[in-house]
Amino acid sequence: MLATTTSTTTIRSTRSRVTRGLTVGVANVILGAAVIVVAVPYLFMILDSVKPQTEIFAYPITLLPSKLFLTNYKDLFGQTLYARWFLNTVIVAASRTVLSLFLCTLAGFAFAKYEFPLKKPLFVFVIATFTLPFEVVLVPLYQLTQALGWINSYWVLIVPFAADAFIIFLARQYILAVPTELLEAGRMDGAGELTIFFQIVMPLLKPALAVMSILVFNNAWNDFLWPLIVISDEKLFVLNLALPSLTGPYGNEYGLVLAGASLATLPVILLFAFLQRQFIEGLMAGALKT
Repeated sequence: MLATTTSTTTIRSTRSRVTRGLTVGVANVILGAAVIVVAVPYLFMILDSVKPQTEIFAYPITLLPSKLFLTNYKDLFGQTLYARWFLNTVIVAASRTVLSLFLCTLAGFAFAKYEFPLKKPLFVFVIATFTLPFEVVLVPLYQLTQALGWINSYWVLIVPFAADAFIIFLARQYILAVPTELLEAGRMDGAGELTIFFQIVMPLLKPALAVMSILVFNNAWNDFLWPLIVISDEKLFVLNLALPSLTGPYGNEYGLVLAGASLATLPVILLFAFLQRQFIEGLMAGALKT
């Protein structure tokens, strides 16, 4: 009887290992296919950026260039304002990220740890604004920024998006997990509310700040519709607005466009690589709280 039980247990264990192995294998195949689908166009973009124009459209298609053609990058910086456009995008994305994190975490802190009149209706209103398509508020937002004299300035690209409802919601959810006892202990030691926020709450939010930073920076870096409407001065173009212009006034030089697009992806990739561990920790923390 004991031998039969042991044999049954062994068979079940073997089946379980085989099933687990098949599941992992199928998952790896699916993930590998997804990586190929995402990476191949990006690889073609980089390799085509170091090809001459004739080779980009050559048939049959070749992956590798016959020789390194760096003229596209040379012309990109020599014949266009690419360096200025790149700097504009960095300034806008970085400023929007810093300002958004500061304001949204403060708002999230208030909604998570304070009691005040109309707290719940105000929070519901904030969440409701997140459900509105941007096109709904585009016209009144344009009229407001025009009245303030912000058209064709950095202000119009930064300030209107400094308090994103979704980031406020994320900040509130993460701050809810901060023990209230820590805040009370700080108050008993004579710390002010801002001191408690910066010295107690913020250090505990590092993974959450990584998640929010990547989301805000990525949205700011990829913004196109709003800059298209409010920016007409070529010197204030951001990359998403500038790159399409390379196919018009500059003679449809697709090598320039591909070179510019290749360089434009680097900051987002580097930011994610730098904050990858904290980003994953933040996502895991959010998953455990839900």
